[in-house]
Amino acid sequence: MGHSTDEVPEVKGMDIRSMSSSRRNSQNAPYIHKVGVPPKQNLIKEIKNTVKETFFADDPLRSFKDQSKSRKFILGIQAIFPILEWARHYNLTKFRGDLLSGLTIASLCIPQDIGYAKLAYLKPQYGLYSSFVPPLVYACMGSSRDIAIGPVAVVSLLLGSLLQAEIDPDKNPAEYLRLTFTATFFAGVTQATLGILRLGFLIDFLSHAAIVGFMGGAAITISLQQLKGFLGIKTFTKKTDIISVMRSVWGSVHHGWNWQTLVIGVSFLSFLLFAKYIGKKNKKFFWVPAVAPLISVVLSTFFVYITRADKDGVQIVKHIDKGINPPSASQIYFTGDYLLKGFKIGVVAGMIALTEAVAIGRTFAAMKDYQLDGNKEMVALGAMNIVGSMTSCYVATGSFSRSAVNYMAGCQTTVSNIVMSCVVFLTLEFITPLFKYTPNAILASIIISAVIGLVDYDAALLIWKIDKFDFVACMGAFFGVVFSSVEIGLLIAVSISFAKILLQVTRPRTAILGRLPRTSVYRNIQQYPEATKIPGLLITRVDSAIYFSNSNYVKERILRWLTDEEEHLKEANVPRVQFLIVEMSPVTDIDTSGIHALEELHRSLQKRDVILVLANPGQVVIDKLHASKFTDVVGEDNIFLTVGDAVLTLSPKLVEEV
Repeated sequence: MGHSTDEVPEVKGMDIRSMSSSRRNSQNAPYIHKVGVPPKQNLIKEIKNTVKETFFADDPLRSFKDQSKSRKFILGIQAIFPILEWARHYNLTKFRGDLLSGLTIASLCIPQDIGYAKLAYLKPQYGLYSSFVPPLVYACMGSSRDIAIGPVAVVSLLLGSLLQAEIDPDKNPAEYLRLTFTATFFAGVTQATLGILRLGFLIDFLSHAAIVGFMGGAAITISLQQLKGFLGIKTFTKKTDIISVMRSVWGSVHHGWNWQTLVIGVSFLSFLLFAKYIGKKNKKFFWVPAVAPLISVVLSTFFVYITRADKDGVQIVKHIDKGINPPSASQIYFTGDYLLKGFKIGVVAGMIALTEAVAIGRTFAAMKDYQLDGNKEMVALGAMNIVGSMTSCYVATGSFSRSAVNYMAGCQTTVSNIVMSCVVFLTLEFITPLFKYTPNAILASIIISAVIGLVDYDAALLIWKIDKFDFVACMGAFFGVVFSSVEIGLLIAVSISFAKILLQVTRPRTAILGRLPRTSVYRNIQQYPEATKIPGLLITRVDSAIYFSNSNYVKERILRWLTDEEEHLKEANVPRVQFLIVEMSPVTDIDTSGIHALEELHRSLQKRDVILVLANPGQVVIDKLHASKFTDVVGEDNIFLTVGDAVLTLSPKLVEEV
């Protein structure tokens, strides 16, 4: 008994020393901040916030706050017609800039419009019509100060290609024209609907790389199509692929080419390219490439007239109807078989036109440092094409070449479009008979010189350097247009863009993290080879939201990391992994499938005697983990604010177990 009573004070002393030591350790231990659980949000408020961020991220109604009813009405009218807002501050200085730029782009657009109408298999006057009414509508409703409206090469080619697949423009010109107006109407409806419903983000699904390839391929195709007028060939294929075109060109080399036409084409194409070179070399001479097409038309027309070269086989424009746009609302198909065909063609043409116009508008808005409302732009473009379809116009949009000239000429507002429209009006009323002897070769030369800049070699090379998959999308679209057709190239561009999105969503990047020397920062060991792993720990990171589409892959990839690491440790005769830390900072969201995958991962790790640890789950993620009770499964003590906190807390446990 005496022996045991002597032992009691000794045991008590050891307990006191242990408690004292434990207290000192807890006082010296660094403070570990717990992951915060966000307060519960009202469901209606949460849905409201989600809708607002999705469709009204720019808060378009902020200017209406705390305003009277009359003021709200005025602001509403100004939102639809921005001209009513900026016109109050318009002055003579701004008008001078707009007048100069309007006259400059008019000199460029008139010959281009005649040529672009031919691309769409339409008579020349329809190109001019499309640079008269649509620019006036856009000037009232558009928000870009620099964009120049009218027909463009790519949309003209696309429209012509799709329309002539349905109706032969030579055999049934009246029906072809009606289908053109129908497609233009639905192109406008598509554009306006996207703007009103604030679905402008849909056009972003066509990647920059795909657009570069598509535009480059379209430029080659357009240039090849111009060989008919450039060489004076009378019978020419209606197919757009390079093989059919070259077969048609070389098949008529002995009897179809006209040497006078070729001389005119080569001479003036050289002149136009030289003018573009001067404009690029010295920005002060921006007006040289702008007026060069009109000078070429005047000189070539005069030359053909005095020499009567048309009698020697030089093909000319012949007749252009005089007068402004006749009404065409009654010609639009609202019933019958062609209604659906017009709708399909209109949607495709409208989307491409929209993509080009918004890209141009954003480019120049960034250069002048002002905000461009993409949804307002879509409504304005849609409205002008709806009105255009009722006034004998075909799909119009922003032209990059004309917009660049407009910008360099010093435009201040959309009045430059009104000036251009007035010049086109005067041309339609008084000057069109003078274009009778204009050779087709000069129109071909103007189009070739205009579209050659769409082949962006530098952009393609940069895409190759940055992202090889993007380059595949670029080349896929390019070769699809060149070797098949415009619609196939467009389909390839869209398909590859969606394939890339699906690939990135379903196969997100994951990484193993290590600690950078002399820091508590943890980074990807592939990016930072000097980063070291922590013995007994495997730190992984998922660089994406975890959804049903990728949850199984994420789980399997993490387990594969663990298997590879365990095999490596076994070979090196190093202690096994006891904790697997998942860094969740990049995980912006998680759904039920993602949580289910984490539960399966937790069970798989338990079988391997490895503890799952989460680091820095975001607000949305931690809220869903709590709602699903997964935090109870994994344990609140195994959820940390940072990887550093997790390592600091778990390292002593590793020492204890060893």
